[in-house]
Amino acid sequence: MTLDRFLELADAHGAVVARWPAAEREAAAILMAAEPDFARQSLAAADRLDAALDLWAPLSVQQGLREVVIAAAPLARPRGGLRGWLLGAGVGAGLAAASAAGLVFGVVLSGNLAPPTSAPEAVSAAMAGYDDLSETTEGV
Repeated sequence: MTLDRFLELADAHGAVVARWPAAEREAAAILMAAEPDFARQSLAAADRLDAALDLWAPLSVQQGLREVVIAAAPLARPRGGLRGWLLGAGVGAGLAAASAAGLVFGVVLSGNLAPPTSAPEAVSAAMAGYDDLSETTEGV
C-alpha cells in the first residue's frame, strides 16, 4: 500500500481502520508498522474530521411553524388538459415551421451563390495564354 492510498482510505472511511474495506486492512496494518509517525498523523487528521462530522445534526422545526409554512404555500395549479396540450402543440408546430422555412431559405440562397472559379484553374488558364504569347514574340 502506498502512502497516498493510505490517505485516501483514511479520508474516505475515517480514522478507525476496522471500518475500512477488509481487503485493505492487512496492507494498512503493514504500512502502519513500517511508517508509524505517518500513520499516526494521518489517522489523527481523519479523527478530527470524524469528530467534526459527528457534531453536525439537522435543524429541528417546531410542528406549529411547519404547519404555518405549509398553509402559506401556493396551491398547485390545475393541469390545462386537452386545451393546454393543443396550445403547446401549436406553439411547437409554429417553431418547427419557422425552422424548416429557415432551412429551405438557406439551401436556396446557397445554391444561388455559386463560388467563383477556383484560383488554380484561373492561374493555369492565364499561363496557357502567356505560353502562346511567348511563341509569337520569339521570332521578333
